[in-house]
Amino acid sequence: MVDQEWHNIIDIVTPHVVRIWTPQGSGTGFLVSLSKSTSLCAIATAAHVIAHAHYWEEPLRIEHLASAKTLLLRQPDRAINLDSIKDTAAITFERRDLALPDEILPLTEKDKHFKAGVEIGWLGYPAIPRASLCFFSGRISAWVEAEDAYLVDGVAINGVSGGPAFTLWGGMLAGVVSAYIPNRNAGEALPGLAVVRGVNQFHEVADSFRSLDEAKATETPATEPPPVPDGESQTKAGRGSA
Repeated sequence: MVDQEWHNIIDIVTPHVVRIWTPQGSGTGFLVSLSKSTSLCAIATAAHVIAHAHYWEEPLRIEHLASAKTLLLRQPDRAINLDSIKDTAAITFERRDLALPDEILPLTEKDKHFKAGVEIGWLGYPAIPRASLCFFSGRISAWVEAEDAYLVDGVAINGVSGGPAFTLWGGMLAGVVSAYIPNRNAGEALPGLAVVRGVNQFHEVADSFRSLDEAKATETPATEPPPVPDGESQTKAGRGSA
């Protein structure tokens, strides 16, 4: 296998990445599925990025900075499937003139995961002034089977939640950035671990739907998002406003 550099993989992945705006703030998402017979597509993100907007039927703005295109999605224009326990979500919609790639990146094989020690990278839009798409990387510290999650020796900050985590092997998608857990044992925030959720939810999304109505028929019912526990307001990597 030819050795790859991260800058080459970043060039491959970047066209697939979007910023997701809600009335509460912003997060990141990425193209995860394309319908073979319709113009439907699906964007993956972290559930907490869009859970409030889903519950209150608020608009979402999908911003594809690679082509300077944006798309406003109101409640009738999209189907949302989310798993609040694993903090993953998919937004299915008609891509219209949103200039997304014609091919999706490969997903990690279903029910498979990478071993501790494997280096992965991730992309996201930090919710800080003038921030462009940023790259992060780290090594997998552990796989938590019960939570379908990697613990990664790396950083994730507000706005990066929902971004794609990927490998050096052609940008294969390993997961979705979910949270950052700082070490607070010393009474102050010290370097901790990023949480990256697996991609199992996304193996069958938009490519299985023949219409938006069919996608909406499988939409996750809108339920009130759980409150953020005291002291954990900073652990979700995408809860801050831009």
